[in-house]
Amino acid sequence: MPEPSDDRRSEIREALEGGLTLMIYHPAPREFQGRLIDVSHRGFRAQHSYPLLEPGQNVHFRYSTLEGDARVIWNRILAGQVETGFLLL
Repeated sequence: MPEPSDDRRSEIREALEGGLTLMIYHPAPREFQGRLIDVSHRGFRAQHSYPLLEPGQNVHFRYSTLEGDARVIWNRILAGQVETGFLLL
């Protein structure tokens, strides 16, 4: 019998690592670096050190030759690092 899982993802995630630049404009402009962990068709997960992102907040991102806007869905802080799930806009 399979083990129960608390993974509520509705889409398949693909591991994709690399440097990521995130920018917020409110409450004050700020740019910070992160590391992409995985991606799906509608979003991505990244690790960074900026703990003040809040669910619902919009960011601008740059990864390699891609850039766009995303919304913070959730945050998890572990050992001084922040992991955030983003929805592409």
